[in-house]
Amino acid sequence: MSESTVRTQAIAPVGGVVRHDHPAPVLGALGLFTVLLGAALPLIDFFIVNVALPTIEDDLAAGPALLELVVAGYGLAYAVLLVLGGRLGDTAGRRRLFLLGIAAFGITSLACGIAPNAWTLVAARVAQGAAAALMLPQVLATIQAATSGHRRARAMSLYGATAGLSMVAGQILGGVLVAAAPLSSVFGASAGWRSVFLVNVPVAAVGLVLAARTVPETRSERPAPVDVPGTLLLTVSLVTLLAPLTEGRAAGWPLWTWVSLALFPFAAYCFYRVERRADRRGLLPLVPPSLLRLESLRRGLALVVPFSIGFGGFMFVIAVALQQGLELGPAAAGLSMAPMAVAFFLASLAGPRLVRRYGSRVVTAGGLLQATGVLVLALTVWRAWSGLGVAGLLPGVAIAGFGQGLQLPVLFRIVLSDVPAARAGVGGGVMTTTQQAALALGVATLGTLFLSLVPSTGMRDALVVTLLAQLAAIALTTLLSLRLPRTVA
Repeated sequence: MSESTVRTQAIAPVGGVVRHDHPAPVLGALGLFTVLLGAALPLIDFFIVNVALPTIEDDLAAGPALLELVVAGYGLAYAVLLVLGGRLGDTAGRRRLFLLGIAAFGITSLACGIAPNAWTLVAARVAQGAAAALMLPQVLATIQAATSGHRRARAMSLYGATAGLSMVAGQILGGVLVAAAPLSSVFGASAGWRSVFLVNVPVAAVGLVLAARTVPETRSERPAPVDVPGTLLLTVSLVTLLAPLTEGRAAGWPLWTWVSLALFPFAAYCFYRVERRADRRGLLPLVPPSLLRLESLRRGLALVVPFSIGFGGFMFVIAVALQQGLELGPAAAGLSMAPMAVAFFLASLAGPRLVRRYGSRVVTAGGLLQATGVLVLALTVWRAWSGLGVAGLLPGVAIAGFGQGLQLPVLFRIVLSDVPAARAGVGGGVMTTTQQAALALGVATLGTLFLSLVPSTGMRDALVVTLLAQLAAIALTTLLSLRLPRTVA
């Protein structure tokens, strides 16, 4: 018997013969590690470029608009295709799509690392985001379909911890790699930023070998064809919102940005109408509105949005402020987030025990702690900006990280707790699309706010205002957490 399957027996005779059920997929410990590795890679790569942007700008002579495309191209392709990736996994097999996605991620990471100019890097980043969208939805869907009971709760907690740690670790790893420049004999001065992409290649190769041996194949019992109208309308909706918000400031807010923003509500409404009509006709749309009738999913997603907006914006802004404002090197800027990662990890370890005792109120407590940490950080920046270093940042980022660690893993469990296994791919795709779109929206909105304020107020005041804006998003998350189901499945 392999790690990934187990055979169950039915005792009751059928026609005088004992019936043997089909093998049920089981995700073992090494298989869980493998899919969590696949979950970490896309999130790390969303944030890993933040501290590498100044060196990319110098080496490739890329202006602000192109630099934002390096970030936004990945995020847009990733967010737009996530739900489709989940649907394809339901139909063609989640293990198969995971293998395809992780292989494509390694190849596109190589393309990013050897890009000769800025436009080639942008194109490779878009392809990398598409590869990530094939891989990531299969992680949650496989966990939902191949675990149950306490094993599923533990796996979901580990997924949430992995997601949060990956977002912080991406920034830390990026800073260390840019500073270390281990490939300088081959690429010269550009080795630092290239290494943040090339490091993915051996990791993806190891993940590919492990996945082929340890991840069970699962698929939906009722595979549905691709919802072409829904896919196109979701794409239009996300692009018309995220593209102008991301590129507008750097491009000088040309006419197309305002036209695009004006089209967004119409595209979103058309998407909802098309999906609702398909759902009522008994078809299987890309995002079934009936899925949103699940109270746990609906209320959990309502918290994921403001949480991710604040988090995505914070990580982008703090990287810029530390490097350009305080003139810290990439390694120091990245390592300044290490206390946040450590605190997040400790909180995620304590989370499952606290949830069993206090239920969803753990999310409320986490929101209060995160708000305290951000407020401490804002006061620290205001009072000690000129001499601020890694040690001065430690209390604020550590408290905020602990609060985040109490929230995110629990929110992921809540969102998917009532999603049936047959819709695991769709449910995982909806959640990850919501999270990724909100992260990109945070970079676009809080990043634009920060960069717009810098010329008139200075780096310190712009950072304080942006932190207070994030504090408003945290307050919203904390208030909404009071409406969560008290018991967490």
